[in-house]
Amino acid sequence: MTNRFGLPRGDGPGGGGNGGGPPGSGDRDAFWDEDREPEDITLSIKGVRGRESDEAGWLDIELDTTRGLITLLMAAYEGGTGVAVFLAGAGGGDRGPADEVFVRLGNDLAGSGVSAIRVKYREPGEFEECVADAMAALSFLKAVGAERVVLVGHSFGGAVAVKAGELSPLSTAVCSLSTQRYGTFEVDVLGKPLLLIHGSRDEVLDKAASEDVYERANEPKQIVILEGAGHGLMERKDEVFDLVKAFVTEHVGVASA
Repeated sequence: MTNRFGLPRGDGPGGGGNGGGPPGSGDRDAFWDEDREPEDITLSIKGVRGRESDEAGWLDIELDTTRGLITLLMAAYEGGTGVAVFLAGAGGGDRGPADEVFVRLGNDLAGSGVSAIRVKYREPGEFEECVADAMAALSFLKAVGAERVVLVGHSFGGAVAVKAGELSPLSTAVCSLSTQRYGTFEVDVLGKPLLLIHGSRDEVLDKAASEDVYERANEPKQIVILEGAGHGLMERKDEVFDLVKAFVTEHVGVASA
């Protein structure tokens, strides 16, 4: 699998953390360079191993790739072809914000005929490598029969979701929670439904980040600013769950097939 990402490698300040540092330096707008020649990323899947996870209802999937081992956690709906792929922030992890919303949604979505994948990055915080991880997950899903995928990312992962959504024809929609701007400068070519959710009191990435992405994106698009919510959206966790679930089931649920 070879993809030309069309973005500079994220070296330099602002590259770490869960989506960036404090307001003003957290999302890496200062390091955008649209004239810089992008690097090629080549990743091939050499083998796949699966086993039951310690988490009830989930499987551990290991993708042996030419760039290292990628671990996915999968809650599979047998016979379903719609999947939600969850992408964490730059600090890594796989459980999501808003009271582990990625786990809660994955456990719940089977009732709508939707499987779920949580991606564990090989190199958290390295944007191109994390996009490669997301693309590898999508390649695996295509091989096992998935037909429609919604990408859901938080913070740094929100931008990973946008970029992977641009690159993959398997993705049908993108949802970004508390997104950073870095990595989204080509969002205008996404060409798929986009939902942006941000807290009004985000202490890491100001809501202006999502508002800027929204302004540059083409229709169909929607932005929801949750009053009183911070970067982790814990204060409005139930609304986040409901918004993301409705968006996912609209675009990859049984009724959308």
